[in-house]
Amino acid sequence: MRMRILLPVILCVLVACSSDDHGGSAAPRIAVSVDDAGGITLLVDGVETLSTVGAHPRLKSFTDSERFLVGMWDFERTDESSIDLTTVASVRESATSTEIDYASPDGSATATLTVTHPEPGITSLLRLEVTAGARQSISLPTRCDANSSFHGFGAQYHKTNQRGEAFRLFVSEQGLGRDPSLPVFPVNGGPYTSYFPMPYFVDARGFGALLRTDQRVEVDLCKSDPDVAWFEVVSNQPLEMLVFHGPSATDVIEQLGSEVGRPTEPPEWAYDLWIGAQAGTTDNTIINSGPGAGSAGIRAEAAALREAGIPAGVLWVQDWSGIRLNFDGGSGVQYSWDADTVLYPDLADLVAELRQDGFRFLAYVNPFIDRDRGFRFYEEMDRDSLLIKNTDGETYDFFAPNGFSSFPDFTNPATRDYVRRTLRDLVLDYGFDGWMADFGEAAPTDAVYFAGSDPVARHNLFPLDWHGIVREALDEARPDGDWVSFGRSGFTGVHAQSMIHWIGDQETDWSETDGLPTVVPAMINLGLSGVPYVTHDIAGFSGTIAPPSTKELFQRWTELGAFTPIMRTHEGARKLLNWSWEKDDETTAHFRRFALVHAALKPDLLEWSALAAETSMPILRHLMLVFPDDEQSRQISNQFMLGNELLVAPVVTEGATAKEVYLPPGTWYHVFTGSQHEGGVTISVEAPIGSPAVFSLGRDRPDLRAIE
Repeated sequence: MRMRILLPVILCVLVACSSDDHGGSAAPRIAVSVDDAGGITLLVDGVETLSTVGAHPRLKSFTDSERFLVGMWDFERTDESSIDLTTVASVRESATSTEIDYASPDGSATATLTVTHPEPGITSLLRLEVTAGARQSISLPTRCDANSSFHGFGAQYHKTNQRGEAFRLFVSEQGLGRDPSLPVFPVNGGPYTSYFPMPYFVDARGFGALLRTDQRVEVDLCKSDPDVAWFEVVSNQPLEMLVFHGPSATDVIEQLGSEVGRPTEPPEWAYDLWIGAQAGTTDNTIINSGPGAGSAGIRAEAAALREAGIPAGVLWVQDWSGIRLNFDGGSGVQYSWDADTVLYPDLADLVAELRQDGFRFLAYVNPFIDRDRGFRFYEEMDRDSLLIKNTDGETYDFFAPNGFSSFPDFTNPATRDYVRRTLRDLVLDYGFDGWMADFGEAAPTDAVYFAGSDPVARHNLFPLDWHGIVREALDEARPDGDWVSFGRSGFTGVHAQSMIHWIGDQETDWSETDGLPTVVPAMINLGLSGVPYVTHDIAGFSGTIAPPSTKELFQRWTELGAFTPIMRTHEGARKLLNWSWEKDDETTAHFRRFALVHAALKPDLLEWSALAAETSMPILRHLMLVFPDDEQSRQISNQFMLGNELLVAPVVTEGATAKEVYLPPGTWYHVFTGSQHEGGVTISVEAPIGSPAVFSLGRDRPDLRAIE
């Protein structure tokens, strides 16, 4: 097969063959080869990276229908037809680009693929633009060879390498239970429904790619054809794929951060223990014994933590705005940005008092504007046309977890100003140090916006709008950066607007589809996707499909929490039925010990946090980032590195007292027993509660072992 390759003299024009700012060495040389069938291969210093050889761009036409309920979507195609662009009309090469013109066999459809290099030696941009022919989507194939892998894609919950899978990338509620035997709708999720999807992957060999789009994306990663991965953008816009050339996976993550932005680094106190605290609910009754009930409950929790010797530094109180029963009988919060003056009649004083006792205070906010409960925000925003509209020009009310709500129209500058001032004043008036910025997944795909925006694109961009306005409010109130915000929704570019992301609402159980086992893959994938500051709910939230959390589940989740960047509890939807740190003396002692372990790691966490702010390098790392030449490390989804030294393999199976652990090459020391092991092998290690499978590379850690 004939190959066309740009000459080296042209390459030097393209990639600046002199030394650059990346380590002072010569920038990698990028070549673009084109075969007779129009397949392109990117070569970096002669090494092949991304390639389209073996398949052709594809156009699809279809009728697309959708269903929507409470932040979840289901899409169905009918009357689908496709056209492969198999004819190469021409190939043009210049000092700045390579262009290939494709056509369908009958000439009814044409497209041009342009390959350019926007940052010499670091990235290449593939732009596939249809020049003739109707379609609803456009697809670009990439080659799957024996070693291809596809890690990342935002918050994905069941594994890290997605090769062999096909799924949709569209901001959505994760779903409850995620039972694979049930349809993905109306509340059941699937393996890939995600609050934070992202059309991006990193290949373990050291390159990656990002689709530059705000639209829905469908990927087929060598599932329907083992030799081809398909990336389909459901849009009439050109398809743009930015390729990151590494040459390592860590370089790819840094290059991704330069493209999409990097999260704000949390303040030092964010690495203290966080305790979720509420006034209290049962399944069917709101406990409200009169003025001061909420404040008294929070004061009591703070005092109990101090008495137990638990080094908590943050209380986050989600029910400051009031308590509401969920549809399933569990407890929720009122969707309001005003304090509940019955539960918390002295909120500002409470926050100030807790600050004096060494506690920071985090609250809770979300973007739902409640229509039916008499809060002032809906009336004010509806009156001033600050909410999204339906096609009749009226305020768009949709079914939400609290009943009927609307969303702010963040394309309207007046809306942004209203929400920013309202949230800013919560910090100024009450002294909040930040909050959980919940939700952001439910923007309707047929809404009408002030700016005339495409509602499908705005759906995926709504998390950027939401977390962006949260950041503006906190920056305005605390310009010194002394604040924290953590959210769950996201899409490409939210990185530049957010701080910490938590992985969402797991069930309070051991299920492999939506319980404790899903936590580790989700955090790893977020890290690979340029989100270095991650957290999770100890010990789950929903309890909708699952029973309340148990003592064993709480203890195992605590052990995992101690070795993650932000250690944070959540009382869950069934507060009084779920297990928690104070339920018995044994649990309290176990929780205190691992809270102290987390506290002992704080100097390291701060060091890794600073590195993440500069490079996007995750704190919680896939093994392949630390051991890039170890092929076995690339396959691991259920254990991780904390920094470059600590390997964590949490027990996530009910009743288990041992763990199979893969140790990469090197000498390893069990943190809690001191036993020494040589790596490059899988071992079985005893892991009773209190002695999780955590190993230190190259040195023993008696400092952690001595903590009681």
